[in-house]
Amino acid sequence: MTSERFVVTLLGTGSPTPLIDRFGPSILIQAGRDNLLFDCGRGASQRLLQLGVRFSTVSRLFLTHLHSDHVVGIPDVWLTGWIRARVDPFRVWGPAGTADMMTHLRKAFQFDISVRLADEGLPEQGIAVEAVDVQQGLVYDENGVSITAFDVDHGPVRPALGYRIDFDGRSVVLSGDTRFSENLIAHSQGVHLLIHEVLVPDAFYARVKAFLSPEAAKKVFDHHTTPAECGEIFGRVRPKLAVYSHIVSGPGGDKELVDKTREAYDGVFVVGQDLMSFEIGDGVKVLPPSD
Repeated sequence: MTSERFVVTLLGTGSPTPLIDRFGPSILIQAGRDNLLFDCGRGASQRLLQLGVRFSTVSRLFLTHLHSDHVVGIPDVWLTGWIRARVDPFRVWGPAGTADMMTHLRKAFQFDISVRLADEGLPEQGIAVEAVDVQQGLVYDENGVSITAFDVDHGPVRPALGYRIDFDGRSVVLSGDTRFSENLIAHSQGVHLLIHEVLVPDAFYARVKAFLSPEAAKKVFDHHTTPAECGEIFGRVRPKLAVYSHIVSGPGGDKELVDKTREAYDGVFVVGQDLMSFEIGDGVKVLPPSD
C-alpha cells in the first residue's frame, strides 16, 4: 500500500532583516489533501505562487508566536486566498493573543472587505476568520493529521510554541523561535524531520552593529539557539534529518553555521533555503528549490 504524500516546504527561512534570498519565516506542510501553513512572514504569498499552490486551498494557519516577522504576511495570504476563490473560513491557531490579533486585522481591512462583498460578490464565508488561542497539547486532529503544540523558550515572548505534526506514521517538528529547550527535545523524540531555528553569533553581530546597540543585540542573541546548542539538540534527538530555518545570521554566516554545528553533531543536517522541500517516507528526501 502506497503512503499518502507528506511534504514539507520552506517558504521563508529568514528573520526580521529583509533579504532577497531569504523571505520571512513560513513553512508549508502538505499532508495528504491538507495544505497547512506554519507562520506567515514576509513574502509567503509570493513563495506559494512560485510553488504552484492555489491560494484558495490554503485556509489553515498555525502560529508559533506573534513577533511581527512571523505574522506580517497574514493579510496577504488571507485576503488573496479569498479573492482567488476560497470559500472556506480562514482558520488560525496560535498562542494567547492570536484570536485578538485576527479580530483587529478584520477591522483593519473592513473597508476593502465591504467593497469586495458588494461590488464583486465574493463569498462572505471565504473571508470569515475562525481563530483560537491554544496551549501545549493536541490542537488539531483531522484527515489523519495530528498536530501537537508544545511550549518553547523565546525569552520574554510568552507564550511561544513549537509544533509536532504526525501523519501516517511519519513526523516533523518545527521549533518556532526558541533558546535551547528541553521541552522541545522531549517532544521531538522519534521524529523523522526536525526543523530548528538558529542564530549564528559572529555573523549576526557583524550585521546588526549598524542598527542595534550592543545591549539590544545581546538581548536578541539571548532569545535564540546557537549552532553549537543546535548540534547538541540534534544529537539528543537523532532525527533522520535536521534542517536549519529562521536563520538569524549575516555575511559569511553559512560557513560559521556549518562548522560550529559539525563540532557538536555527527549526523546529517541541511542549511535550509527558500523553496527547499523535504519528502518524508521511510527516510527524508531533500528536494532542492526548482529554478
